[in-house]
Amino acid sequence: MSQIPPVRSVLLVVTGSIAAFKAPELIRMLRAAGIAVRCVLTKGGAEFVTPLTLQALSGERVHTDLFSLTAEQEMGHIALSRSADLVLVCPASADFLAKMAHGLADDIASTLLLATDTPVMVAPAMNVRMWEHAATQANVTLLRQRGVQLIAPVDGVMACGESGPGRMAEPADISDTVVGFFRQKLREGRAPLAGRRALVTAGPTHEPLDPVRYIANRSSGLQGYAIAEALADLGADVTLVSGPTQLRNPAGMAVIRCETARDMQAAVHALKQQDIAVCTAAVADWRPAAQATQKLKKQSRNDVPPPLALTANPDILAELSQSSPIRPQLVVGFAAETENVAQYAQAKLKRKQCDWIVANNVGANSDVMGGSENEVMLITSQTSDAWPRLSKTEVARKLAVAIADWFSRFL
Repeated sequence: MSQIPPVRSVLLVVTGSIAAFKAPELIRMLRAAGIAVRCVLTKGGAEFVTPLTLQALSGERVHTDLFSLTAEQEMGHIALSRSADLVLVCPASADFLAKMAHGLADDIASTLLLATDTPVMVAPAMNVRMWEHAATQANVTLLRQRGVQLIAPVDGVMACGESGPGRMAEPADISDTVVGFFRQKLREGRAPLAGRRALVTAGPTHEPLDPVRYIANRSSGLQGYAIAEALADLGADVTLVSGPTQLRNPAGMAVIRCETARDMQAAVHALKQQDIAVCTAAVADWRPAAQATQKLKKQSRNDVPPPLALTANPDILAELSQSSPIRPQLVVGFAAETENVAQYAQAKLKRKQCDWIVANNVGANSDVMGGSENEVMLITSQTSDAWPRLSKTEVARKLAVAIADWFSRFL
């Protein structure tokens, strides 16, 4: 049975910049993404954040002293430098970038970076004048030439009151870069779905009545986004085609945003050959037959509502399931039902001609749409498997593993 890849690990080096106060939030995000974090704190970094804070959030001892005999006995700086899958210097001060560029090694952080053969990322944070100085830019250029990945600072107001480039990227963007790095490694490695292309559709569609109003549904997109991430974490090259949602783009995959069913249809058909298609999107079955170019207005309180004529939207799942040379090897649909869930889902499986259907109950007493949990049945032409109520993340992982197991038959 295919497994989720082993825990990924980051060695986080926190240096002397006021942006160090964002390190705890970054640690929280990385751990939420399933990434283990061990911290190294420089003397300057300790002026802004304490070792106890980093230890509490990472769950690991924080390394601060190159010449601590106890620490050297437990894990020497050489071993520490190679103990993680990625070394992340965040924030990276101008002074520390200079140390890295010129091979200085006068503390545990600079020494381990000189000794490491692990990939390195830096997220600089400094005053705009320091960032734009020729010396800093030369150091950054040299580090990039050596293979260090730069998470570039952004424009913004800084602690000193000045504004411009030099402000550290936000923790969420740094976390996304790290997650994307690991997912790229999975695509290039021996992960269960490495070499497979996967399409995931997610979210609702909005079908305009006029420039202000539209027909929609309650889908949040949470389940589809979770499935896209779970497939990426098994090495798949994922494209997420999403209707309108409030969700952040998942890291390490292509994301195509669209609004209507016809937009989604066009986006799906424009993609290259896919091995997997998981259609979680709650595509509106109908759209207004005509869209008003101006806002529909009532003239008085007693106005009779105008008749609403509807026309059918394209059936993206059925189109993907049609037998053709470009049909994905595995097409998975979703059936959101309010009654007779298994019966209606099995009928949908036959009608759409997809390979699997994931069915759930979204009736009036259900909190599935917009909620964080789901209770589904996985239905194929031969089997029907009812899963217990799980978080949508766990449902996604379970489905991704089932997909990887299905593909393992071809190895």
